[in-house]
Amino acid sequence: MQKGNRRSFLGKVTLGISGLVALPYTGIGRWLRGNEDEKPEVKTIRSKKALGFQWDTLDPFLFCVHHEDDFPKGNLNCGPDPEYFKGRHMGDDFIIKDGFRMYHGQVVPGFPGHPHRGFETITVVRKGFVDHADSMGASGRYGNGDVQWMTAGKGVQHSEMFPLLKEDQENPMELFQIWLNLPKINKMADPHYKMLWSEEIPVFEHEDDQKKKTHIEVIAGSLEDHKAPAPPPDSWAKSDENTVAIWNISMEAGAVYTIPKTSAGTNRMLYFYEGNSIDLNGEIIEKYHGIEVEPTHDLVIKNPDTHGSSILVLQGKPIGEPVIQYGPFVMNTKQEIQQAFDDYHKTQFGGWPWNRRDVVHDRKKGRFAKHADGTEEVLTNALLNKG
Repeated sequence: MQKGNRRSFLGKVTLGISGLVALPYTGIGRWLRGNEDEKPEVKTIRSKKALGFQWDTLDPFLFCVHHEDDFPKGNLNCGPDPEYFKGRHMGDDFIIKDGFRMYHGQVVPGFPGHPHRGFETITVVRKGFVDHADSMGASGRYGNGDVQWMTAGKGVQHSEMFPLLKEDQENPMELFQIWLNLPKINKMADPHYKMLWSEEIPVFEHEDDQKKKTHIEVIAGSLEDHKAPAPPPDSWAKSDENTVAIWNISMEAGAVYTIPKTSAGTNRMLYFYEGNSIDLNGEIIEKYHGIEVEPTHDLVIKNPDTHGSSILVLQGKPIGEPVIQYGPFVMNTKQEIQQAFDDYHKTQFGGWPWNRRDVVHDRKKGRFAKHADGTEEVLTNALLNKG
């Protein structure tokens, strides 16, 4: 899915500004010119920016999208009543109408089969469900706290559809899709997809001095004594030295929590996506903002609001390589992008073994993952009725 608004699978070339990020030390010029004993002030908050549909990220991440749709009751096709299609740009519907978008779906919301090469997608589903199918013959259904981590590597096609499983009530959907880059050495790795089921993701509660609670999901990396399940084998996140972490933090009204510092050279971003305001080391941050912070400082987060607040944290050491993106392909050179197109047109990255591009599994099927080697994971249906 394309960086930006993801409206076109094969868009224009975008030079992704990756590489090493210069550390913005305040007053560095004055320090070099003046007293050698006078060290520059290093601010905790480096920058902040209002968030839109796509969230800007730092190397090694490419971008993050926050999907939030209030889907209506589902029909027999697991889609909305066709009456909702009136006035929409079907097949390219990214404007919220009646509380939701159809995206590239014509019957069921979502993203029918499309290719990727050179990076990973991490899909974190907070509410609702996603039906997966791909060119390797793998498939699955996951949601309500599950995470899919897919290494596109040398090339894969996949579809991501959002079935409306409930016929007698609304089907709210919320998810993050995060693109994590692959280093050059692994861009042509074999495609792979792994499920991090909600039951396997470490979740813990921190209680502060005032007995206020903070709820934390450790999706990648580690925090305090909690370590996430291992990522796919070719991921930049595989090595602990790369300090890759994805944490989802939910704070009740009045709660205080401290994110511990990490090693210098790590890029750390916070995305305040739910709530009215938070206090970061004494600075008030308004709702729906992204904040780049100094990694070598402990970060004290206070939720002064009378309601809950939620924050997504993305961090990692930068890969530090050139990034060239053309639609669904992310490589290091323009020549590699051209080769990706040539390979896709020649091989279709294994073809499409399904009878439709917008694959939706049987409504009665629970959470599952069927892998390309034929192995299958089947989960309890309990979470189908959650949320």
